[in-house]
Amino acid sequence: MNRAPVQEVSAPGLYGQGWPDNRALTALAAVVGMAHVVINLGLMLPDLWVGVFHFASLALLGITRYSSGPRPGWPEGLMAGALLVVAVGLIWREASLYARGLVYQPLDWLLSVAVVMLVMEMARRTAGWLIPALMLLLLAFATGWASGWAGVFAFPGLAADTVLFRAVYTSEGLFGTIARISWSVVFMFVLLGAFLVRSGAGDFILALARAVAGRITGGPGLVAVGASGLMGSITGSAVANTASTGVITIPLMKRAGFPPRFAGGVEAAASTGGQLMPPVMGAGAFLMANFTGLSYLAIISAALIPALLYFASLALFVRVRASRLGLVPVPESDGVPIGQALARGWPLLLPLAVLVGLLMAGYTPVFAAGWAMLAAVAGSWLTGQRMGLAAIVEALVTGTRAMVPTAMLLIAVGLVVNVLTTTGIGNTLSIMIGQWAGASLLIALLLVALASLVLGMGLPVTAAYIVLAAVSAPTLYGLMVQAELVQALMAGQVNDLAREAILLAEPSAAALLGQTLSADQAQALVLAMTPELQRSAAEALLDPALLAGSLLAAHMIIFWLSQDSNVTPPVALAAFTAAGIAGEKPMATGFTAWKLAKGLYLIPLLFAYTPLISGSWSEALHVAVFALFGLYALVGLLEGWLEGPLGWPQRLLLAVAGICLLWPDPGVVVRGIGLVLLIALWLSSRIGARRPG
Repeated sequence: MNRAPVQEVSAPGLYGQGWPDNRALTALAAVVGMAHVVINLGLMLPDLWVGVFHFASLALLGITRYSSGPRPGWPEGLMAGALLVVAVGLIWREASLYARGLVYQPLDWLLSVAVVMLVMEMARRTAGWLIPALMLLLLAFATGWASGWAGVFAFPGLAADTVLFRAVYTSEGLFGTIARISWSVVFMFVLLGAFLVRSGAGDFILALARAVAGRITGGPGLVAVGASGLMGSITGSAVANTASTGVITIPLMKRAGFPPRFAGGVEAAASTGGQLMPPVMGAGAFLMANFTGLSYLAIISAALIPALLYFASLALFVRVRASRLGLVPVPESDGVPIGQALARGWPLLLPLAVLVGLLMAGYTPVFAAGWAMLAAVAGSWLTGQRMGLAAIVEALVTGTRAMVPTAMLLIAVGLVVNVLTTTGIGNTLSIMIGQWAGASLLIALLLVALASLVLGMGLPVTAAYIVLAAVSAPTLYGLMVQAELVQALMAGQVNDLAREAILLAEPSAAALLGQTLSADQAQALVLAMTPELQRSAAEALLDPALLAGSLLAAHMIIFWLSQDSNVTPPVALAAFTAAGIAGEKPMATGFTAWKLAKGLYLIPLLFAYTPLISGSWSEALHVAVFALFGLYALVGLLEGWLEGPLGWPQRLLLAVAGICLLWPDPGVVVRGIGLVLLIALWLSSRIGARRPG
């Protein structure tokens, strides 16, 4: 395989200057996109056939885009030929392989090894060396590389043909569950995003945000926050959001008086939040649905309030910085009036209404996305940007092209997850995290945050989430369940099944059960149980909705923390993209974005210790309201300003107020103290701002 540095070809048309069949590749991309729509909306084919077609077709487009030179050459030609041969061969040989009782023949070896190597090469071209290196390492481990090791990582190894069969032909391999998510819901929503952008929805979102911003202090910064959040619900990509909306919002913020590094930081932090905003959330919502077994609608419903809380925290940073700089609202001439913007663009909201309506009615995300695409076309005919056949083809091509790196990543990660589960490494690492954390959920969260930052330096966000979810989600979930069990035992709640599980671990506890226990007594009983007994006791004693909420909270924590590589130096991809647009130093913009995106670290703590994710809507809103005041206090602490300047004594008091308001279930008195402190400091800063000098 070619190992030369990969270059992304960029030039007129779809794939590049000098590529002789540009029109043919454009047509191929449109056909591939349309084929996926037809497959997802009713054409019944075996999963292996669809998975192989999904990989081969998008990889064929990808090797012309991610070239080893200025233009595709003979290595790309060889890869294209190998792709076609391997794709046909895998489908052709499947039936005979099963008929032989899974006995591999030389041609089966050749096809399986070739497809694994092609997946590795496409992952290298689109995402760098880390994923292929991880794949090689895990395959070596699975085939007996660690057979001589001692300790928890000792593994005798499997036969090479067994490893290859599981990697290629089973539902846990390259073309299994994660590939299915890629070719179904992820591809359909990427296509939907392309249709929405082509219909003019992106322009409408920016126009509406600018119409509102002209009437608010710091409005251009709020444009970036609002537009990036809404665009993120379409694209699900932090870097794409930064590049698309940043070219408008960053110059707008600079012209209004915001410093370049702050303008870039706001755009990067807001664009990162786009992956947290329903309904798309990148591939996160679909992957979470697969990991947890919960419905897609349940996941996006739980994600909405935290996402709004994150964007509200960014808006507070913008508002406070605008007040600190003494900025005034942008003149109304910089944007059309709100009524005019709505009158022009309201039909473009039709596809989102169709999408949400069908999801709430119980239809699958794939079905809803398909009808939302039709609604986008229909809505465009009610505006000045009517989508004809050429525009539909353009949207199909744009969406298919955007899907290439995501598909290559998800297919490659499918093999990583396969080996983690087959060899038991995932369980081993999960146990190790649990041992390092002990009974402390906070230490476990810190370990996961550190691991996400390290993985984020070499893996894209989606891959980092998948790997971390496989390794650390069981530990986080187990620690949350432990906390709930402790609370139940402290209240004297116990039934026969839970009693049996507890007594198996601690027979001497019979006299204590059913009584009100101290925290130490309840904690000791829970820790005496094995994880299996804890799970049995939890299923017997706790509300299933609470357990499902805890599982979702564990995955949502990991997903949020996986976003930090977009805004955390030394690898801050979205921030560096914004820095280029702002004309500012990348690291300076990266540290500013890191400060502004503090919600990425604080809000997941609320997932772990409050019912923000696991509770009802009323409980989540109750937590969110006080958390918003707490975040405002921390914004004032970091900026040294609320409505006027704050000295260090006032900033320390703001820290106290923020802790009181953000602390999980501190009681009415503590929250009241925090709220009174915040109001008093706000009034003090406002009075100070009015004093001369």
